[in-house]
Amino acid sequence: MKATYKILGLAALIAFSTACSDDDDNNQISIQAHDENQMMTLMHEMMDEMHTMKVTQDPDIDYASMMRMHHMGAIDMAELELKSGTSSEMKAKAQAIIDAQQKEIAEFDSFLANAKPTTMNMEFHMKMMDGMDRMGKQSDLQIINGNIDQDFATLMIEHHKSATEMAQMHLVMGKDAGLKEMSSMIIEEQNKEVADFQTWLLANRNN
Repeated sequence: MKATYKILGLAALIAFSTACSDDDDNNQISIQAHDENQMMTLMHEMMDEMHTMKVTQDPDIDYASMMRMHHMGAIDMAELELKSGTSSEMKAKAQAIIDAQQKEIAEFDSFLANAKPTTMNMEFHMKMMDGMDRMGKQSDLQIINGNIDQDFATLMIEHHKSATEMAQMHLVMGKDAGLKEMSSMIIEEQNKEVADFQTWLLANRNN
């Protein structure tokens, strides 16, 4: 499946490069093969782990388990930004993500420690799997260039979009009030962060 995504990503990159061929050299965006990119490697590792998750078909339990893995992926990417990035703004974003998502992971762990399946909802499970596939495809279509700051912002946008999609599905199909409150907070906060990453990329992509 990844090979197909990479082929699609390569096609998109070629099309993008062709469209930009008439631009000045200073305005062109460099690209890096996804298999060589550190941020993309972490993204793929997260998706591989999520595909191995033990499924209960209980929307609350499966959502908490999957979002926990999703958050761990974000933390891994943020730690790479802190270690190898150069932008003070992106480093501050990375630290904020680590702080917020470690706290949320602790809340998911607390819920999962005592949770037992009470509902069987195959529709929720299938929608979650479809969402994971969309995240994988969208990530593999992104233009990444080996610049840690820019790759962090680029892939975190897709990462956050996936998280808000999962949270929206949980609000519709989940039952636990505490988890629903977390879902609403995740949607609000991560949509704001997506906008911040987009603004930063527009100002810094060619730098």
